[in-house]
Amino acid sequence: MRTNNARTISHARENKILIILIILAAAAIGIFVFTGLNASNFDFNFPRRMKKIAAMLLVSVCVGYSSVVFQTITENRILTPSVMGLDSLYLFIQTLIAFLFGAKKLVLMDSSLHFVLSAGLMMMASLLIFRLVFYGEGRNIYTLVLVGMITGTFFRGISSFLELMIDPNEFSILQGKLFASFKNVNEKLLLISFLIIAAALICSRKDIARFDVLSLGKDTAISLGIPYTPMVLRSLLVISVMVSVSTVLVGPVTFLGILLVSLSREIMKTYRHTYLISGAVLIGFVSLPIGQFVSERVFNGSTTLSVILNFIGGIYFIFLLLKESKR
Repeated sequence: MRTNNARTISHARENKILIILIILAAAAIGIFVFTGLNASNFDFNFPRRMKKIAAMLLVSVCVGYSSVVFQTITENRILTPSVMGLDSLYLFIQTLIAFLFGAKKLVLMDSSLHFVLSAGLMMMASLLIFRLVFYGEGRNIYTLVLVGMITGTFFRGISSFLELMIDPNEFSILQGKLFASFKNVNEKLLLISFLIIAAALICSRKDIARFDVLSLGKDTAISLGIPYTPMVLRSLLVISVMVSVSTVLVGPVTFLGILLVSLSREIMKTYRHTYLISGAVLIGFVSLPIGQFVSERVFNGSTTLSVILNFIGGIYFIFLLLKESKR
């Protein structure tokens, strides 16, 4: 009886927190969308801001879900999907196009072609890494993390080398592709991204409850009947799809994942992934519109949202490292 009462109280608390986050998210979206609107500029600004909001919501879902699940799979509360090297691969693809064909080609390239090329290469690289790791004898998720860090460093190093050889004028154009931005979101790509992410979530819907068991550890999960390797491989594929789509849509946001998942764990204080993922996504709904509002109104567009998030996220990441080292 006491266990049931405690569980009911816990669920009531978690539901209350989610309601508060929903209210805060609605307020943040309202502030971003309606501040400064009037009869003379409504027709121009409102659709543009709504497209930005749609992109922010999509990125929040992708980053929030993938970060929570990746930490559960790796049994580590500091790692995020960026360690798989997909962000670095994206930077390498953009830099290589600018180096071979010029930065103008990168800007003038058809948006759909650019989306398919970048996201497709990132997903193919993920499949190759997963195949090499999971189909080798004695290899596991820790091998994947190690391989991801090595490939990420490799692609980042090549990108830096190519950037040194690019004309300074073209490099300034390339920089616009290397930082996350919600300024010019393609409406057609938003629809494609939504369909892809919706399909990925539908494929993984049955695994959300299993993550609660998986968080107990690999051996315990297997003993309780969880098909570990197929489930982990399927989850990693979903993560790679989400990271690829969100990165190509708006650019890499390296530290957003660690912010969302860590704050969700601190606020929700539960092991249930339904609440952890919902909390992380809603925190993204709050932080991205406010961050973009600060970028556009406080800094007058002189800095991008990714710079603000990486600055805050980098400080918070150092805090987490120091916190973990004291345990």
